[in-house]
Amino acid sequence: MGWTLGLYFFRRYAAITAWFFIGIYALIFLIDFTEFSSRTSGLPNFTFFAALSVSALRVPMIVQQTVPFVALFAAMATLISLNRKYELVIARAAGISAWQFLFPLCMGALLFGILTVGVLNPIAAHGLSRSELLESDIRSGASNKVSAANAPWLHQKANGIDTIIGARAVLKQGLELSDAVFFTIDKNGDIVERKDAARAVLGDGYWKLKDVKVYRDGQNAESRPSDRVATNLKPEYVQERLAQPETIPFFELPAKIEAARSFGLRANAFAMQLHSLIAMPLLLVAMTLIAATVSMRFARMGQSTTMILGGVVAGFLLYVVSVLVKAFGNAGFVPPFVAAWFPVVVAMFFGVTFLLYTEDG
Repeated sequence: MGWTLGLYFFRRYAAITAWFFIGIYALIFLIDFTEFSSRTSGLPNFTFFAALSVSALRVPMIVQQTVPFVALFAAMATLISLNRKYELVIARAAGISAWQFLFPLCMGALLFGILTVGVLNPIAAHGLSRSELLESDIRSGASNKVSAANAPWLHQKANGIDTIIGARAVLKQGLELSDAVFFTIDKNGDIVERKDAARAVLGDGYWKLKDVKVYRDGQNAESRPSDRVATNLKPEYVQERLAQPETIPFFELPAKIEAARSFGLRANAFAMQLHSLIAMPLLLVAMTLIAATVSMRFARMGQSTTMILGGVVAGFLLYVVSVLVKAFGNAGFVPPFVAAWFPVVVAMFFGVTFLLYTEDG
């Protein structure tokens, strides 16, 4: 197949992918903004611009999760469109095999995956981290309830003092806590002091607290503009325990993993995120092959609804398996490398095998 026809197929795929991406982006933004505004509009610090900013900053991360489906639907729409206009029929009649006119689409999916990892992911990671800061400012003072069900907890022992640390929100990749609470425990296991802070920032050997209220047994609460709590926790340990891997850009993950492992931490969540991003381009190629298995058969009156639905279900199952295996990788039950690449390899083999059977006999 010549360059002219190959570029034509590539441009058709790229245009349809761009329209799908823009449409899904706009839809997610509207839904997220509406949902976030309904939950926070009653808070004192709520403003329309702040809510708009939070949604705009975290939508790229949500869109990143939908990229495999964008690739699947874009490939299906491209092939169905080419089929309905008899362009694939003419290409086959000219002696061009399915593998040849699928190659531009697979290259487009591979490029889409590389752009997702190299461009969209850093933007999404920084945006998500920034949106957490803005959301924390909106919610500041609205709630200081800390429960084991929805809050992070840390235990430290510094200078012979046991301290349990909780927070409503984790910011700046785990190095800052919002609406934090520090419980000081004595040798008998009793709580002797509690400090509530609007912010807690991890420094070199200490937590710096801001807007602090100190509670002691039998005494009135004491307010302080700032305070310090000694700690022996290292930033690498706190980040491995508290930071969301999604808030760390792709290019920073290898250094974070290396630093965490130098302290004897496994860093499974970071490693899983790294391998998942590396596998993303080939996952999109696998999605394109799955789309091809249900979209290339010529139908005089249009594509079979059953076949199209089967492709959507197959793509959805692949995504569910990827998420499930990723959870096993995060927990350490499966090596992150295996967990990230197993669904991709299985999907690639499925698509190639099916196409070999239908196209080459």
